[in-house]
Amino acid sequence: MPRILDNLASDGDSQMEAALSDTLATSRTLDVAVGYFNLRGWRLIADEVGELAGEPGRSAARVLVGMTEDPRDEMRRLLSVHPPAETDGELANERLSEVVNEYRAQLQVGLPTRDDEAALRKLRRQIDDGTVDIRLYLRHRLHAKLYLAHREDVPVPRVGYVGSSNLTQAGLRDQGELNVDVTDITSTERLAGWFDERWNDPFTVPVNPELVELLDNSWAGSAPLDPYLVYLKMAYHLAQEAREGLIQFGLPASMARKLLKFQEAAVKIAARIVLDRGGVMIGDVVGLGKTMVATAIARLLQEDHG
Repeated sequence: MPRILDNLASDGDSQMEAALSDTLATSRTLDVAVGYFNLRGWRLIADEVGELAGEPGRSAARVLVGMTEDPRDEMRRLLSVHPPAETDGELANERLSEVVNEYRAQLQVGLPTRDDEAALRKLRRQIDDGTVDIRLYLRHRLHAKLYLAHREDVPVPRVGYVGSSNLTQAGLRDQGELNVDVTDITSTERLAGWFDERWNDPFTVPVNPELVELLDNSWAGSAPLDPYLVYLKMAYHLAQEAREGLIQFGLPASMARKLLKFQEAAVKIAARIVLDRGGVMIGDVVGLGKTMVATAIARLLQEDHG
């Protein structure tokens, strides 16, 4: 009987992360096919992958990633009267660009942690030394979730996990995902054949160089950032915040008549900051109207947001 793995189970051994970790401790190599790969989720298996013995002619871990699709786009595609375009080199390149942009966006979201940074640097080293090989399956949408560990054990040469867990922290640990393990020789051999067929497909392309470049140019890169680039990024976001405030708010005529132009701009920008962050500090030299600006901000937010 297969084991049922529920990430929300009270028994920790019945969760996907724990089961996969235990299996990798006695495995040589790992094959993964998922519809979505979150780069930060790699830290959940990075150490275990680093301990895999490997075998000649292949990487210790092969990761095959499908293409995600917005549910609305999927609905439009399924209901379209036009048949989907046949995959060719041009379409495959477009899909590759989409996926690389998705990985770039992943690295621009959220506050990075030390654990995230360490795991991404480890992933970069593992790609560089050939321990990990990551490829994109571009022939068509691939939503399958398979983790297949290859072992020395003769009675159970492979252990597979099939279910709903993508290669993300939520998929392996947090969300209500459901998976089962597969251990019989015939079934795991068929799973291995299924994986190899897609891994060797002409429209399966390596993404290792693109990922290495993205990681090197991100906050996870090992090279120190030029302070001027940090300054430019801060200036960009501050300017963007100011533009949004100037566009979003309009002052009542009675209020605008009492304010100078620089005070009017300060009110709009500060109001936007209050809405985004819950507060703002007004700083200026004596006599430039900090009290008037603060009063106008309070009145503006009261009128606009009750």
